[in-house]
Amino acid sequence: MDSPRIQSGTLAFRKVNLALFAAGFVTFITLYDVQPLLPEFAQEFGIRPAWASLPLSAATFTLAVAMLLAGTLSETVGRKPMMMGALLLTSILALLTAFCHSFSSMVALRFIQGMVLAGLPPVAMAYLSEEIEPVTIGTAMGLYISGNAIGGMSGRLFTATVTDFFSWNLALGMVGLISLGLSIYFAFSLPPSANFRRRPLEYRYFFTSVLQKLRDPHLLCLYGISFMVMGSFVTMFNYITFRLLGGEYGLSQTVVSLVFLTYLLGAYSSSVVSKLVNRFGRFLTVRACVATMFAGLVLTLAKPLPLVVLGIAVFTCGFFGAHTVASTWVGRHAKTAKAQAAALYLFFYYLGASISGTVGGFCWAGASWQGVVWFIGLQLLSALAFTAILARLSAGLGKVQLPARG
Repeated sequence: MDSPRIQSGTLAFRKVNLALFAAGFVTFITLYDVQPLLPEFAQEFGIRPAWASLPLSAATFTLAVAMLLAGTLSETVGRKPMMMGALLLTSILALLTAFCHSFSSMVALRFIQGMVLAGLPPVAMAYLSEEIEPVTIGTAMGLYISGNAIGGMSGRLFTATVTDFFSWNLALGMVGLISLGLSIYFAFSLPPSANFRRRPLEYRYFFTSVLQKLRDPHLLCLYGISFMVMGSFVTMFNYITFRLLGGEYGLSQTVVSLVFLTYLLGAYSSSVVSKLVNRFGRFLTVRACVATMFAGLVLTLAKPLPLVVLGIAVFTCGFFGAHTVASTWVGRHAKTAKAQAAALYLFFYYLGASISGTVGGFCWAGASWQGVVWFIGLQLLSALAFTAILARLSAGLGKVQLPARG
């Protein structure tokens, strides 16, 4: 018999939210701390922008692949031990990247770091779906994703500014130390799982579970949306720095890093989007979020810098809203093996980041920012197509008229 779920307003609810906020912060600060440094890597190591993206793309690729197994492994190891190990190891690896003296060694360390980080995102989503009262899980998921947003913003701001005044080595080393402290806080703060049911590690279960999820057309559409919106988001922030640092604007690393303050708006949008879901339903909300991303993308084509920054802000709000709705939808739709469903969602999410983040570099080299915008625009149109398919599927089940709660 399951234990009572954690309800909103309780001490346990606050502890879970703060601990997972810290976990999301560490995940994104260690994953994306190198993103504003791509122009720095291109110059220091004498490589093209597309290759300079490899420290980020290598981590997101191995993260995507390893998460397929991480969700299943957590069914045996346990949710909290799996997350603790991932946070502590990624903090140590972040420290080690500060001592890299060659581009190949950095890519190798980031390759390993992606595998280690896989032990957190799908497991955190599964933990929330098991331990939090269903009516408040949207709020809890939004706060966790807010931690992701603020961690990603802080990492980008911090590393860019420290690099501008000192060096990227010092910046990455300090990120590792901050992450280590937050990981220790997480270990002591997160309540142990109360509704987790341990099962032996079975490879047959892993493959049957994956195939079951890949046969579900609703989940496939949600996975397609995650691939497209995350690929768009990473491509935007990978190459907008090249544009702002270049001859068109000639800004410094510190000034360019201020663009990442738009993540605060993303954190806000992810925390309030559940209210829109309750009012308008998941389908209309996710479509509106993708359309918002498209509107922001078009604004970045403008020449005046304030309009470019406004476009980035609008794009960011749309992204975090779409991610919050889609990720919560996966947890609500999957009836069994929720960790595996979450892992597959995040597999496509980070696979989109890895592939699109590097392909966008060739678009930049071939047609500058206009090429990047065309590439992102095609991805967003594909995401809208997935929402249309999802609407037809929902209509076939007679659910499209009912706003989905949570």
